[in-house]
Amino acid sequence: MSDAAQPTAAEVRAAAEAVKAALDRHLEAVENRTGEDDPAVYDAFNALAAAAEAYDERLYDRYDEVTPFEIPGADDSLPPYAGPEEPNALTVLIRRDYAVVEPQRLLAQAQRIADLDPDAADRPANAPVVGASVHAALGVLFGEYEPDEIASRHKEFGLEEGDSTLWVSAVDELPEPGEWLSVPFDQADPERVVCRFDVSSVFDEEDLAEDLEDLDQEE
Repeated sequence: MSDAAQPTAAEVRAAAEAVKAALDRHLEAVENRTGEDDPAVYDAFNALAAAAEAYDERLYDRYDEVTPFEIPGADDSLPPYAGPEEPNALTVLIRRDYAVVEPQRLLAQAQRIADLDPDAADRPANAPVVGASVHAALGVLFGEYEPDEIASRHKEFGLEEGDSTLWVSAVDELPEPGEWLSVPFDQADPERVVCRFDVSSVFDEEDLAEDLEDLDQEE
C-alpha cells in the first residue's frame, strides 16, 4: 500500500477509540441481558467484531502491526438461537459432498456387490448389469453401506471428499412417522441449531495463508 493510501495516525487512534466504545457497549449489554439469547448482546457482539476488524486493518496498514486477538465476524456465526431452552426432541441434518474421481473403481466395486447378491443368479441374461453406469453404481453402493462407512472408505469406492456439515437442531416434538419424508430438509431452521460441525478444505487453506502471512511479517 502506498503512503498516500495509508490511514493517518489520527484515523488509527479513532479506530482504537471505537473499539473501546464497542467494548463498553458489549459489556453493558452482557450485564443487562434479559435472557440467554438477548438480541442486544448479539448486536453489541457484531459491533465489537466490526470495530476490532477496522482497527486491526488500520493498525497494520499504518504501522505494520497486528492485534493479539481475533473476534469472528457476524458472517461466520449463526443467528441467535430461538429454540426451546430445554429441547425434548432433536433432528440431525447431515450433508456430505463427494466427487467421483475414479469411475472405473466405483463401477468395479458396485459390480462386485451386485455379483454377491443371492438373487443375482435369478437375473435374466439380458437384464442390464447394475454396475454398468455411475448412476446405477451409486445406487448399489449407498444401498449396501451406511453413509458413515462410505465416509470412512470413500477412497476405496473411487470417491473424493468435499465439504461436509452436521446440524443438531431442536424441535418441539417428533413429527409423525413418514410426515417429512417427501421434503426432509425443508424445515432446516438456523435459529434452532443447537450446535454444528463443519469440515472443509477451505479452513486448511485459510490456516496456511495465515501462517504464510505471519512468516512474511516476521521477515
